[in-house]
Amino acid sequence: MTEMPIAALITLIVAAVLLVVLGVVLIFGVATHRVRVSARPAGEGDPDDEELPDEASTLLSMLPDVSVLVDEHDEVVRCSPGAYRLGVVQEDAIVGKEILDAIHETRAHGGKRQFDLTTDTPERYAAERDKGSAVKTQSVRRPNWLKVTVGRINAQFVIVLVEDVSDSVRFAQVRDAFITNVSEQLLGPTEALAKLADSLEQGEPDRERIIEDARQVRSSCGKLNHMVSDLLLLIRAQEPITPSSANRLAVMDQLRKTVDRLTPKAEQAGVTLRLSGDDTLVINDEGGQIDSAVTKLIENAIGYSKEGGVVSVSASKSQDGGRASIRVIDQGVGIAKKDQARIFERFYRGAGQSERTADGVGLGLAIAKHVALTHHGDIAVWSTPGQGSTFTLTLPLAQ
Repeated sequence: MTEMPIAALITLIVAAVLLVVLGVVLIFGVATHRVRVSARPAGEGDPDDEELPDEASTLLSMLPDVSVLVDEHDEVVRCSPGAYRLGVVQEDAIVGKEILDAIHETRAHGGKRQFDLTTDTPERYAAERDKGSAVKTQSVRRPNWLKVTVGRINAQFVIVLVEDVSDSVRFAQVRDAFITNVSEQLLGPTEALAKLADSLEQGEPDRERIIEDARQVRSSCGKLNHMVSDLLLLIRAQEPITPSSANRLAVMDQLRKTVDRLTPKAEQAGVTLRLSGDDTLVINDEGGQIDSAVTKLIENAIGYSKEGGVVSVSASKSQDGGRASIRVIDQGVGIAKKDQARIFERFYRGAGQSERTADGVGLGLAIAKHVALTHHGDIAVWSTPGQGSTFTLTLPLAQ
């Protein structure tokens, strides 16, 4: 029997090894969905390369907005990463009947369809977004406001263009809330001053009436001063801090001072304040910002508590041992889910205002949020209507 030459034997072995490696790569690719096995008819080609016109590929790469390309089977061929974050595409499929209906209608009749759409960011993308803002709300997510345009490229492909206008909508909401709340606060003093001026202009002024009008002026001015003070606190709360040995703060010492200062206000409202916590917790603070944040959380809890209610304030170390968690728990009216996603916005005031909270301008929780941000922490809320609310301010421990 003739022996095979050594060079040919080596070539055969290398070829066999390459085939095995190629087989393993293909199996791994299919298993992890990185390689797709298509059942398309022979000669139809790959949709990403052969069937998609070159000019369409170039156009898609240049579009500033989110874009999604859909084939005749309603499968997503290409899409921007933002389509997943905005809740338009999930697992390579269009999410939402409204978009699919527009795709079918456009594919059948041509032209384009334009409409507004509101979506929710999927939880995993919302969690990634919250890492940047470090402000969390549990069980709720802020909606995305989108402008959608659907158009047909050819007999096979339909494109979906998505413009995210959420920032514009939220800015408009903050602006409108600011104008409404501040205008109401400014109208009070001007109306009270006008009444007092009318009383003084009378030939024989009624002393009792003048005294009552003066009380109204004082009360209105007090509310206006409160608003200006909150605005200054909000500005100061946005100033970043640098942790150092000079700004270390014992958490429980600060909480005791804050609770003692607010106890008369709580007693006046018929609410009991309770304090407990770990005396070893030390954090960094600048300019009394932590006091401002906790004050706003406690005042908020008192305002929404019923007479005879209890507001609990506590401090504990987080499970990872690197943070201090300050909780303010009330037994008040609670917060509706639709309001929870917006309560940390400046000038936003939800439904269910009580007599004690009617004069606020919606800055207290925004101040607490910005204090959390500047201290590299976060703030979260849990609430159910009728069962009260829990606000948790989490801050890094001093090193």
